[in-house]
Parts: sequence; C-alpha cells; structure tokens
Amino acid sequence: MFGMLALVAAENNSHTNEKIKRRILRDCSNPLDLNESTFINYYRVNKDAFCMLVKVVTPHVKLSSIPSSIQLACTLRFLAEGGFQKAVGIDKQIALGRSTVGKILTNVIAILERRICPSWIKLEMSDAERSASKRHFMQKFGIPGVVGCVDGTHIRMTKPHRDHHLFYNRKGYFSINAMIICDYKMTIRAVNARRAGSSHDSLIWCVSKAHDYFCQCYESGERGSWLLGDAGYSLQPFLLTPYRDPQPGTQEHKFNVKHASARNVIERAIGVLKSRFRCLARLLQYQPEKVSKIINVCCALHNICRYYKVQDVEDVHFANKDEEELSEISASREANTIRDDIANSLR
Repeated sequence: MFGMLALVAAENNSHTNEKIKRRILRDCSNPLDLNESTFINYYRVNKDAFCMLVKVVTPHVKLSSIPSSIQLACTLRFLAEGGFQKAVGIDKQIALGRSTVGKILTNVIAILERRICPSWIKLEMSDAERSASKRHFMQKFGIPGVVGCVDGTHIRMTKPHRDHHLFYNRKGYFSINAMIICDYKMTIRAVNARRAGSSHDSLIWCVSKAHDYFCQCYESGERGSWLLGDAGYSLQPFLLTPYRDPQPGTQEHKFNVKHASARNVIERAIGVLKSRFRCLARLLQYQPEKVSKIINVCCALHNICRYYKVQDVEDVHFANKDEEELSEISASREANTIRDDIANSLR
C-alpha cells in the first residue's frame, strides 16, 4: 500500500517538475530571437508578418500565463510541420504540454479565421488588378479576358464521426475537397473548404459564393472576364474549360495546350500552399469543421506570405494533381461561342 502511494506521489512530483521546467523554458524563450531564415523555416512567415499577426490575435486570446506570441508561434509551428500536438509542444521555443497545445490550436485557429480570412482573401478585383491579369494571360498565353484560375485539391483527414461515407473520396481516403481560385500572381482569391471529399469539383463550384459572384457580374452586363478551369468543370460564359479529345493540329487542340499552360498557375499555387503549410499535405486528425478552419487560415497566411515577400517553398510532388472526371453538365451556346472564337484567334 505504502509502495503504491509512493509511486503515485513520485509520478505527480515528476509531472509537476516537468510543468515547472516547461514554464521556465517558455518564460525565457522568445521566437523573435531566432535569425530571420531560421524563423521563416520554423513558422513560415517572416518576423514582420509575425508581429502583425500578434497584434491581430492579442486582443482576442484568453487571458493566460502563456503570452499571445507563444500561442501564435505554437499554432504556426503546427501549420508549418503538420506534426502531432505533442511534437509541437516539446519545441524549445514553445515548451507546452500536449493538452495545452490542443486548446491553443483550437482557440487561435478560430481567431485567425475570423480576423484574417475576410481581409486577406478577397475575390473582388479592382479595375487595375483585372486589367493586369488580362494583360498577363494575353501576353504570355494568347488567351484574352482571364482574371484567374480555379481548381480543387483534397486535404486528407481522419474518419469523421458523422456521415463519414460522404468524406470518402474516389482516391480511397477521407478528405475535404477544397476549391481554390487564384490570380496570375498565385494570390488566393477565394477558397471553399466546406465540401466533403466525395463532392465533384463541378458541384462545389456551382454551389459556391464565387460562382454566384461571377454569375451576378455576367448577368449585370460585365462581359469579357472569365476563369480557367480543367475538364472537371462545366463550360460557362465566365468559366473556360478545355475541349474534349480534340484532334492534334486543330485550333481546338492548340487552345487546350495554351489553356493547360495558363492554368498551371493554380496547380503551382496549391503546390506552394501545401509545401509551405505541410499540415495540408499530411493526415489531419480532426473533424471536418476544424479541418475547414485550418484550410481557410492556411490560405490567408499564404497570401500574407506573398504580401510580405516571404520566399515560396515549392515541392513538385504537391503541385501534381489528377484531374477530375469530365463534367457532364451541358454548356450554353454562348459559352461555346466564346471558347470557339478564342480558339480560332490563336496563332
């Protein structure tokens, strides 16, 4: 009996000593003491972006003995590496228990989604931005009117507690199918991370706010602006897709070649996103709602990195993507005419 009590007391004492040790280490640490290159490698953002984010989250984090800068560093470290919460906690710059890391991630990710996503992910473009995009795609690929590209990417996740069959995708694992729109500079203009992995790219596009936005612009009289999408999407007056099985040497085939080259920017953007925030390329052991929040936050942080000129981290492995099955939705006559006119103008 006395031996058992002594063992329990020893374990409690060890746990208390470990907490004290972590507290001392954490109080003495400052992520900003790292040199710039190491800091970016750890947290993916540079110090200027980090300080901006600290100002954003500080008024909203719960009062705690853990500084808001450490809470933010903990969250960014997890997003950067995608490792287990315990692995993040033992980082000497963070020094937190696994359960504490979990609570911080939940809180800070929710704060970041509310505070940075609306201001850093914007679909609307100014006249100057729209003109610059059209000029870029026209000069480089010969396709007029392009303001961006759209594609979907699967983010792997653990089996959900509810409706798990909806999240099982055609590639054989559970996922969120996230729709992403980017411009010619690889800035993410829109993200829809609310749909289960079994959802087709074309369906996600058709029920998205981005589709409603472009449809409304078109119906209000705006012409000559469109996105580029792969064969998984349906051809629309504001969304150009490739021809199905064109003969080599034809204008349709030439259009497909140019279209694929121009659309490569979205595949590169997704590749950079997953390479920079490795959590998106690994298994996220959370339920769909939290996975969606993580995806949204990573997209906003991607734009912040581009604004603050943080060097891209690109991995070809993540940039490759299997195309969705061909969309069976019939295109309008006007959409076909727009595509045919562009194809026939190519040289």
